[in-house]
Amino acid sequence: MALPSISKTHHTIHRLIKSINPNGLLLFIFTKNLSPASQSYKPFCSNIPTGSAIGSDHENATNGLISIFTKQPFTPDNPELKNLAPVLTTKVVETVLKGFKSWRVAHLFFTWASHQYGYKHNCYTYNAMATILSRARQNVPLRALALDIVDSHCLMSPGALGFFIRCLGSVGLIDEANLLFDQVRIKGLCVPNSYSYTCLLEALSKSSSIDLFEMRLKEMQEFGWEWDKYMLTPMLQVYCNVGKFEKALNIFNEMYKRGWVDAHLFTILILSFSKWGEVDKAYELIERMMDYNIELNEKTFHVLIHGFVRESRLDKALELSNKMQKLGFVLDVSLYDVLIGGLCKINDFEKAMYLYSEMKELGIQPDVGIFVKLISSCSDEGEMFRLLEEAQKGMDKKTVALLYNSVLNDLVNKGSVDKAYKLLHSLMGYGSDASFDVGNLLKVKENVHPVTTSFRIVIDGLLKNGNLDMVLILFEEMNQIGCKPDVLIYNNIIDGLCHSNRLEESYKLLREMEDSGLVPTPFTHNSIYGCLCRRENILGALELVKKMRARGHEPWIKHSTLLVKRLCEHGKVIEACNFLCNMVEEGFLPDIVAHSAAIDGLIKFNEIDRALHLFRAICTRGYSPDVVAYNILIKGLCKTKRILEAQDVLNEMVVKGLVPSVVTYNLLIDGWCKTGDMDQAMFFLSRMFCKEREPNVITYTTLIDGLCTAGRSDDALMLWNSMGSKGCIPNRIAFMSLINGLCKCGRPNTALVYLQIMEQNGMEPDIYVYLALISAFLLDTNLPLAFNMLKEMVDKGIIPDPLDKKHNILRDAISKLLEDDRTSSSIKSLIAKGGIPTITFSDNGSKG
Repeated sequence: MALPSISKTHHTIHRLIKSINPNGLLLFIFTKNLSPASQSYKPFCSNIPTGSAIGSDHENATNGLISIFTKQPFTPDNPELKNLAPVLTTKVVETVLKGFKSWRVAHLFFTWASHQYGYKHNCYTYNAMATILSRARQNVPLRALALDIVDSHCLMSPGALGFFIRCLGSVGLIDEANLLFDQVRIKGLCVPNSYSYTCLLEALSKSSSIDLFEMRLKEMQEFGWEWDKYMLTPMLQVYCNVGKFEKALNIFNEMYKRGWVDAHLFTILILSFSKWGEVDKAYELIERMMDYNIELNEKTFHVLIHGFVRESRLDKALELSNKMQKLGFVLDVSLYDVLIGGLCKINDFEKAMYLYSEMKELGIQPDVGIFVKLISSCSDEGEMFRLLEEAQKGMDKKTVALLYNSVLNDLVNKGSVDKAYKLLHSLMGYGSDASFDVGNLLKVKENVHPVTTSFRIVIDGLLKNGNLDMVLILFEEMNQIGCKPDVLIYNNIIDGLCHSNRLEESYKLLREMEDSGLVPTPFTHNSIYGCLCRRENILGALELVKKMRARGHEPWIKHSTLLVKRLCEHGKVIEACNFLCNMVEEGFLPDIVAHSAAIDGLIKFNEIDRALHLFRAICTRGYSPDVVAYNILIKGLCKTKRILEAQDVLNEMVVKGLVPSVVTYNLLIDGWCKTGDMDQAMFFLSRMFCKEREPNVITYTTLIDGLCTAGRSDDALMLWNSMGSKGCIPNRIAFMSLINGLCKCGRPNTALVYLQIMEQNGMEPDIYVYLALISAFLLDTNLPLAFNMLKEMVDKGIIPDPLDKKHNILRDAISKLLEDDRTSSSIKSLIAKGGIPTITFSDNGSKG
């Protein structure tokens, strides 16, 4: 990887940051002669003497205050506190704060001290409190402390300000750090120097506030301070945070030229590359770091290996683990776990086993997680059982049970449910099958018994394979060995029984479940409720709903909706409506979808008035019908030619804030077309455009058919052209509708042109299109073209069956063609070849 260098520090950095106006001359005068190197990075606090140097009064006051505040319960009215309050000094407060182990007690004391007459906190007591709160990660009181500094007008040295800023930054209070910095400067409480700014940059570097960071850097430049390592390090960090690696590398190379690069800087870059998935670049940096004899620390090795594995770059992760070992670091169980897990994930079992062997050679005991990963990725069953046998040594019964569960789970996931079943049988002590011998394995741990989870794994696998009877046998065997089923097992078996329509058995299992002390869940009841709904058992469903209500369980809407739909499909619309009413009486309001299904059912059986009544009833119950529900009602009204009422329903939709869909408009357009009012139909097309609802191919097809039926073929063709210009591609139905409509309007020649276009587009017309063209050409006395259409039908083998109604149209057409000299011989030839039905004639030439 080429890491570009910087030839001129200031010119490059100036290009990275934005220019702003300096904040004022006063700050520049006070700080321009201070260099960053002159600033110390130790915590800023007062120089409190220790040991014998502490005065007796100071020591007595300190010990007394610590004793009073740590004594439980604390009493603020303690008379000793009144005696100690007059001797409070900032040094006493600072010492006392450092003597507390609890941040709460320290904060209580700090607050008490601030209210004592004649006492005022200084920057050192604030910093002592800030240290305690930041270490305890107590952001709320720390934020309040920062505000209190400004409100109390506490003067701060540049170093003390920098230290407090670092405390805020360490817990992510970046905005608070930036605000405090500005407020103490504006109010004249502190004149920040380069160290203060560097601490602020360090805090800002923990965020992604690149603009704010560059603004602060520009301020420092205006004050004339020279760049140093402590300013450029946070700059490198912030560019890494936002993934601007080219800028980060520029800073890095400049620092390298100045001899400021250390392991910390390399680590910032490497970890950032790893975080952003730039594994190869991160590894090149590691190699470059090694070339400079700079070593990564153990913690960084761990983070990088985890990152490389997360990016599925096991090659680099393994290389890094080798480098780690060469440097004398020992891989612990956690690193082996992540490496083996990564290898198992990419199905590199061989390398995973190599690492496992390496662990054993080094005397590192693999934990259960490693064994589970190895066993789960093992394709050879013999190897899997050898691992399981080895894993059991030294493990307790509970851990071994987890291992067996991983084997069972792996077998089920791989589709070997029968083998999982046999292994479980062996664990139950029922012996092993000859085709699946695990006898040697079980001798290692004879006291291992399957647990409830073991049965659940196998039962789930059997249920997915549809082996319900085997599940029931295993369930009985489970009870026989004293292993108690849990709620999940009961639920899964009940659900399996219900989906197999074995309702009586599911009820029996439900009773057993309750007798054993287990409480049915909503899933339990809804499994049975779903079965009842599929059976259309209204009484049983309502009876169960009452029990569910008593337990606070709600019936699933999908089951209620299914029941209503099935009842309506089978003509039991009244029963469906009554069911919905009964559900309401039980305190459950079925979803609008269920009501829509009932309304649709009523409409299909021409009960439009009852459908309207039901619709209005659900509105009064507080329901807000959706567009689908309104469309169902509009469809019913249009079907019965009550178009004006359907239009009123549309207006109601709009008033309620619903946006009519394309389907809504299509229904109304179809309704007006069927009543022959094409002007109204075209009006709704224009209304669609106004409402920005794009008409679809169904819209245009409906209108074109309606226009042709009304004899307005020219308008139909204009609409067809408009359809294409708006990007709506006509489909097969649209073409057939236009061709048929043109034939009805006596324009078969034009229709024939569109038939040819249709066929060129790879669409095959239905038989009725050919018959429409034949009939239209016959009416137009263009018998040769009528014959050509008939010949095309014969060639395509689409002659209607004699029992088909269309067959009569064909016979009439053949008769007319036989009667004409231009086509008679050709027709007789087709008849002779068996291509079309035979027509007999009398001697005088009349049809027989």
